[in-house]
Amino acid sequence: MKRIGIIGCGNMGAAIAERIKSKYQVMVFDKDRNKTQNLSAISVEDTLLDLVKKSDVIILAVKPQDFDELLKEIKDYAKEKLVISIAAGIPTAYIEKYLGKAKVVRVMPNIGAKIGEAESSLCKGKNAKEKDLDFARELFDYLGKTWIVEEEMINAATAISGSGPAYIYYDMEMNRIDPLNVPKEIEEEYVKRLRRAAEKVGFDSQIAFELAVNTSATSLHLTAALAKSPAELINLIASKGGTTEEALKVLAKGGSWEEAALAAKKRAEELAKKEI
Repeated sequence: MKRIGIIGCGNMGAAIAERIKSKYQVMVFDKDRNKTQNLSAISVEDTLLDLVKKSDVIILAVKPQDFDELLKEIKDYAKEKLVISIAAGIPTAYIEKYLGKAKVVRVMPNIGAKIGEAESSLCKGKNAKEKDLDFARELFDYLGKTWIVEEEMINAATAISGSGPAYIYYDMEMNRIDPLNVPKEIEEEYVKRLRRAAEKVGFDSQIAFELAVNTSATSLHLTAALAKSPAELINLIASKGGTTEEALKVLAKGGSWEEAALAAKKRAEELAKKEI
């Protein structure tokens, strides 16, 4: 059984750990011990390097702003391993620059991972083989639906499946829509708006439609499954300085979902500017 080490136990890191713990030996590390104290059937490592040394596969689930320090810390121990990054905006080449021969796969999952309905887009770096991408897909299949895309489309996926649920929750909040009783016509309108946004950031019509349908459905299912308000769900998705925060700024000024998605994509690209 492969040993999966997850660095970072925030909303997404914890969701991944919970969904795969019955299939793999899962270990986690987070500097904030409060985030790991309520886990069950998951090993909590005392130090970052303990986790890296023990893991066959390492999942990087920290914020993009924390990446430089993290990669410097693990570079001597992760060079030959499969490294899966879920950080918005960070290219595989940037991780490879630090980790040398590490086999890097980049994944953009979304908050649907909490209920097994994630939309996850995957691509591989130059050192990763098809078998590494296949393993990553197998792993994230436990979280929901997976898509193999070119890396140039990952930032677009971030703007739709990653940040898209927040567009829906923002609309619910602003228009006082009961998340447990969303009229059919509003559901259909969400799909149309997300589809237009997906096409705006570069997806072809068919993929845009599939992303919109799945992301909308997952967003609505989450409200019931997690018993949280739209505002609380936004807080689960948006992180300070991240892609969703930029999109929400646009919506707060009366912008469209297309404009919000473009802002989210641009922010993902900005997070990558320090690379390579």
